[in-house]
Amino acid sequence: MAEVFDLIVIGAGPGGYEAAIEGAKKGMKVALVENRQLGGTCLNRGCIPTKTILHTAELYHQLQQGSSIGLEAEKATVHMEMVWQRKEEVLEQLRKGIASLMKTNRISVYYGTGTILGRRHVKVSSADKSLPAVILEAVHILIATGSRPALPPIPGIHLPGVMTSDELLDKKELFGHLLIIGGGVIGMEFASIYSALGHPVTVIEAMDRILPAMDKEIAQNLKMILKKRNVEIHGGARVEEILPSEDGKGLICRYTEKDKPCQVKADGCLAAAGRKANIEGLITEESAREIQEIAMERGCIAVNSSYETSVPGIYAIGDVIGGIQLAHAATAQGRSAVAHMAGESVEIRTDLIPSCVYTSPEIGSVGISADEAKAQGLSVVTKKYLMTANGKSVLSLQERGFIKVIADSESGRILGAQMMCARATDMISQFAVAIANELTLKDMAKTVFPHPTFSEGILEAVR
Repeated sequence: MAEVFDLIVIGAGPGGYEAAIEGAKKGMKVALVENRQLGGTCLNRGCIPTKTILHTAELYHQLQQGSSIGLEAEKATVHMEMVWQRKEEVLEQLRKGIASLMKTNRISVYYGTGTILGRRHVKVSSADKSLPAVILEAVHILIATGSRPALPPIPGIHLPGVMTSDELLDKKELFGHLLIIGGGVIGMEFASIYSALGHPVTVIEAMDRILPAMDKEIAQNLKMILKKRNVEIHGGARVEEILPSEDGKGLICRYTEKDKPCQVKADGCLAAAGRKANIEGLITEESAREIQEIAMERGCIAVNSSYETSVPGIYAIGDVIGGIQLAHAATAQGRSAVAHMAGESVEIRTDLIPSCVYTSPEIGSVGISADEAKAQGLSVVTKKYLMTANGKSVLSLQERGFIKVIADSESGRILGAQMMCARATDMISQFAVAIANELTLKDMAKTVFPHPTFSEGILEAVR
């Protein structure tokens, strides 16, 4: 007989495990199903390992500027084996923390692949084929299976030396020269890691510019900064094929830029051209006989405003539903979905998600940009402050940066903000709070900011 729960969550990433905790706090009996490690992609193959390595890379880069601030750093050396070990220690510590949260909240954790059998049933199949499958029953099911790297259909994409972000994070040595296909967030963060550690990087992006979803000025500034760090960026370029180099010591990438055939040689390649919903094994032919097939949209699970799928009682959140593929977005969506299951009103602004890029300088964005406001026919005013005038930025040798605020031209209500400066990812939440609470430029200008801080730039921008 199947064990009965109020909620079964499939996927233990930030969206899944936080939703499980939310359900438990509301008095639900909860089961969490995960076929790999607790923490999902974010903790194990994404945000946390990338930022752990980035931390070391940026410290090393800062040391290279040591002579200008009175430090002797000639003997600074990066030991990638130790960096990799440090990354593993961080991941293990955080996994243990999640496991402790599951125990504290009395959430039953099942390790294996979750397959939806019906509106109320989930089968958990262990990777160990000798173990029998477990059948679970619940009033509600929440799909939080996330996404996985998508490989573009390029000849040679499966050659040795061509890797996804998952594989590159597991590599204990760096490639001498790294080629990156894709100038989005993942590509730019790996470009920052390699260039900060002194390795040349070539980026090939199909769109006209890197970070195409962000403010144009951010992309322009980042390109100039990375160029100084030996990163070569080719926008509006299309990769034609990848070949083994003739000397057998790397790869040759042939691409077209402005209708001109080009090629570059590199020691390794990162394929960072996007991610796709992870739905493999979630619904089988056996499932389809028992439930109405869950509606899909462009390869992702379709949901309504409450994150409920076309099958009543089955919900989906995070990367698996497409849209903004960010850990904190999945967490907010999961909490909103659980609130709907509990019959409660949802008070989380899941339409207002800050985007962050952990390059140097960091990038933070929330709400609309000036270009988006123009496209929507909105009358806005743009306030901008250059961080080259910020004392904390000057004394800490920060690169060029700025804070830009978009506000309604009549009321002064803040509609969006874009930041490119040190600690931008920590500070962008101030603008998210302002937009959610309909604050105006004058409202934010009433606040006294401490000196010297990077956050002073916010006050100068809104003034």
